[in-house]
Amino acid sequence: MGNEKLVTIRVQTREGTKRIQLNPNNDIKSLYETIREAFGYISFAFQLYKDKEKKLPIVSSVSKTLNSLGISHGDLIFLTPIVGANLTPIYNMESVESGGERSPRIVSASSSSSSLKKNSVVVEDEVDTKLKTQDGLIKRSKDPKMCRHDEKGCCVFCAPLEPYDDNYLRAQSIKHLSFHSYLKKLTGGIDKGKFAALEDLNVSIKEGCPTHPPWPRGICSKCQPSAVTLNRQSYRHVDNVMFENPQIVERFLSYWRASGHQRVGLLYGTYEEHTDVPLGIRSRVAAIYEPPQESSRDKIRILPDEKAFIVNEIAGALGLKCVGWIFTDLLPENITAGTVKHLRGIHTYFLSAQECITAAYFQNLHPNPCKAAQKGSFGSKFATVLVTGDETNQVHMVGYQVSNQCMALVREKCLVPTKDAPEFGYIIDSSEKKYVPDVFFKQKDEYGNEVTRLGRPLPVEYLLVDVTVSTPKEPRSTFTLKDGINPFPSENRYIDGQIQDFNALATYLSQFTRNDAFLRVASDFHFLVFIATMEIVNLRDYIGPLLTAVRDRKGEAAEEWAKSDFWATIERLVEASTVTPSTPGLSIGGTQSRQQPIISPQSTWTCAHCTFLNGGTAERCDVCNLPRFS
Repeated sequence: MGNEKLVTIRVQTREGTKRIQLNPNNDIKSLYETIREAFGYISFAFQLYKDKEKKLPIVSSVSKTLNSLGISHGDLIFLTPIVGANLTPIYNMESVESGGERSPRIVSASSSSSSLKKNSVVVEDEVDTKLKTQDGLIKRSKDPKMCRHDEKGCCVFCAPLEPYDDNYLRAQSIKHLSFHSYLKKLTGGIDKGKFAALEDLNVSIKEGCPTHPPWPRGICSKCQPSAVTLNRQSYRHVDNVMFENPQIVERFLSYWRASGHQRVGLLYGTYEEHTDVPLGIRSRVAAIYEPPQESSRDKIRILPDEKAFIVNEIAGALGLKCVGWIFTDLLPENITAGTVKHLRGIHTYFLSAQECITAAYFQNLHPNPCKAAQKGSFGSKFATVLVTGDETNQVHMVGYQVSNQCMALVREKCLVPTKDAPEFGYIIDSSEKKYVPDVFFKQKDEYGNEVTRLGRPLPVEYLLVDVTVSTPKEPRSTFTLKDGINPFPSENRYIDGQIQDFNALATYLSQFTRNDAFLRVASDFHFLVFIATMEIVNLRDYIGPLLTAVRDRKGEAAEEWAKSDFWATIERLVEASTVTPSTPGLSIGGTQSRQQPIISPQSTWTCAHCTFLNGGTAERCDVCNLPRFS
């Protein structure tokens, strides 16, 4: 090919302008490849345009040539990188031994991140560290009919079973393996798990492929995610959700009983061993925090929570973490008998597609740290608890998790709910902005044959993992139960008698006398959250010693904190707003009579016209200005 047949094209980028030479009959793909080589780019993550305003794109193609697009000698084309893509290699400065000078080492973005993850230290949960040291073997006693040996002998009829033994799990009605039993199964056998790997499902295109332009202009087998066939997950990351005492749930349900509206809450507790399942894990729930939400009889909308970070900070200081979420789906059937409608079951659905997506969203926010996983995390221990009506029309709780496959589909925004069938989800189609692989599931047809179907629509039952929910026979309590004491109101409730405000604080404190220890007063999760998030006095920076005292149940430390200046400020404010001038001054830890109530609350009344809760003896409502008595 002679030089006279080549045309010179100018390519303008943010770094400057370069000239390239091509044959006018070359295709557009060759144009992209030549530009990539000329600029030293590591991928095709850029777009070419014929004009500076980016209205005339030049799309990579093997069927179109430079002549067909009107690109001639001396033309100027414009190059724009794809947002978020790396076109040039990353230079890391590392010292070399010769001369002590520093020379750059070129590494790709992917290798840099993977190296960081390999070197990072994964801190697993305490229960995981403890279970890893156990063999999980299920011990059996000597069979008097089959065993023919003495007490010190062992045979196949009395030898310990592996924690993943199918016959034992079936006999004990255990539907799913515990996660650590699943790990034992992977690492067992001859290869000792040499070829086993814990990797989360990836349904997104691998970015930075150097052989073609990015999607939608190109795709190859190296960067294209494989099609997904949904399987029922055989293991679960948490095997039981246990509420320490029934009062925790009753306190949560009091909102529904008072308003008839549904409710959502976040479960705070700890993880511990669950001895009913080999190598099992149990979530022990100590409190339910209710985030901001809009609810009605048929729906709930969770709102952004500005206090979420503070709540997690307080829970962490108390030795708790967010272990799940709970929501209600209750419709009264007979108010007199206290029964509710049976809405969910095998003939309808267990969880709707929207609820599965929400559960997967929460699980993605709370990954399970795991040293056996290449990325440092695998799955999630975050559980879902639903309060609904059972077959006998009584209120009961059921627990679920969604599978790791569902987490991946939701993480990449591939799964959406259907409009008119809550039991079905839908896998979206690929678009110019996003490539979505095909998702299949298997089911039996009317003739009993197993057939493979495309997940449009998709039964969400393939995504569910059952988790048992229980309460102990002997109630436990992380926070001290107080007989005859009305608990502090829960967060974000806006109905009469359940509002968290300064008057509620005074009412709560008025139930205790001087003889009551301050640790008993402060042993309430909602009370601690309220005083830490009050705007009138900032106690967040000073509440740490009190949280430690409540966690360790040290009464002397709690009494010492109650004598501090910052709590004294709260006492004075509550006293000034609730105690009449003729009443002697009252303070926690003061010198007055120890038999007096801490606070005497001020009476309140609800306006009959606008339902606003007014305080004091005002004759007119503070909002609508209508008379109290009409």
